[in-house]
Amino acid sequence: MNLTVKRSRPKKCRVAECRATFVPAQPFQTWCSPDCAVAIIRQRQEKQRKSFAQRERREIKVRKEKLKSRADHLREAQAAFNEWIRLRDADRPCVSCGRHHEGQYHAGHYRSVGANPELRFEPLNVWKQCAPCNTHLSGNLVNYRISLLQGIGAETVAWLEGPHEPRKYTVEEIKTIKAEYRAKTRELKKGEAA
Repeated sequence: MNLTVKRSRPKKCRVAECRATFVPAQPFQTWCSPDCAVAIIRQRQEKQRKSFAQRERREIKVRKEKLKSRADHLREAQAAFNEWIRLRDADRPCVSCGRHHEGQYHAGHYRSVGANPELRFEPLNVWKQCAPCNTHLSGNLVNYRISLLQGIGAETVAWLEGPHEPRKYTVEEIKTIKAEYRAKTRELKKGEAA
């Protein structure tokens, strides 16, 4: 009967800073010294802690999403839509006063959201507008209309001013709108970067 002891082949220590060659005492051993073993354990604990924190953040995000009201979703969708409008019209002047300036720009609605909520997300109803025109001059609507007549035509302006079917968006429709305009915004930003 042959009783030969199988000798382990040399391995490299798994600790990145060490990488020393050693002969393991056990087949599963991946460290060369007790200090390296402690370092490996700390790496594993850190990895587990990060994984746990990541899982916790995902769960919190899901819980927050469930707590959102319809109004919260509508506000987020409106913000995504407005950002897209400002990017779409980035090279254009203010729709009302026709000037370029260094101030803040808004996504100004021709037909207001309060009066015509069904046109809230209609791109032909919303254009880049400077803050003074939108806020201080209540949209500067006379000049806004003149600019629209020149830009999109009398027929489209008449359609905007005409009666529209009342619309009450569901939460799912609002989420779809938000996702759609965020994607469109990303595409516009990619185009600018290229």
